[in-house]
Amino acid sequence: MTDIARKRLKRKLRVPFEWLGIWLGYIVLSVLPHNALFAVCDFASAVMYKWDKKGKKLARANLKTMFGDMDERRRELIMRRSYRNMARTIGHAFWTCRNAKARVAAVGEMSAAGKAFLKENNPAVTVSGHIGCWEIMSQLAFLEGHTMMSVAKDIGTKGMTKMLMKARMSCGQEIVHADGAFRSLMAGIKDGKSLGLLVDQAIDPEEGGLWIRFFGTPVPVSSAPAFFAAKGKIPIATAWSRPMKDGRYKCEVINTYDAAEARDIWGMTQKIARDLESVIRRHPSLWALNYNAFRKTPTAEELRQLEEREAKAK
Repeated sequence: MTDIARKRLKRKLRVPFEWLGIWLGYIVLSVLPHNALFAVCDFASAVMYKWDKKGKKLARANLKTMFGDMDERRRELIMRRSYRNMARTIGHAFWTCRNAKARVAAVGEMSAAGKAFLKENNPAVTVSGHIGCWEIMSQLAFLEGHTMMSVAKDIGTKGMTKMLMKARMSCGQEIVHADGAFRSLMAGIKDGKSLGLLVDQAIDPEEGGLWIRFFGTPVPVSSAPAFFAAKGKIPIATAWSRPMKDGRYKCEVINTYDAAEARDIWGMTQKIARDLESVIRRHPSLWALNYNAFRKTPTAEELRQLEEREAKAK
């Protein structure tokens, strides 16, 4: 059996389990009290951590790229907490399928700086990464009076993607498919809608990615926030949702930029990456570590162009 055939078979065998997970999310997680939701998610994360050899390998590699050699006990603790945070975030998406607005208001809050930015700038581009509870970010902005638009990629089958998108739209935000998202997002800005974008994943340059430095390593990331801010003449805020000791989340602004700054597409994209990196350096266990963020390597020409841009920016 070829590698391609083997991968296709694995995907087919995985589908029933993915459907089971989504069904349980809708039926079980959405009716639990919040503290019980965390208990279930923590148990699920412990099980996944035990069996997810590929994910743990990626997490170790990412931590080595980010911080170099690290004490084994500290690395293990960071990885376990990362899995727990991811499980809680996914659980939150299902939990807010019911009574979404009331539940989001009960477990999340917008910082004073976030409230001020959203009040003064509507529409705006809000940017974050898979840090903290990234699912609550746009939900909180929606409660502050912004009509939010986000982008989603396929997850599993088309049916599963549709169900997950429905869960994410429960609070009122609009979700558009990644394919052909440009026109929908641009039209949304013209209609006064804000964007909520996650930009800590590798994007091929052919698909709009720009080579920047992330933890000192060249990676291609989405230039969409800078592009939409410059094109729509609206400001940008980088932010993240910090888990608090009482189980709630607080949306905190990292930095804000006006539309004029976004005209330098590469420079703005690099600043956004540095903003997210500053939070991840302080809280590595709150980042989705099992994603292969550093998998792409620039060609000699791409590296030369990056170094030229960095030299000009000094």
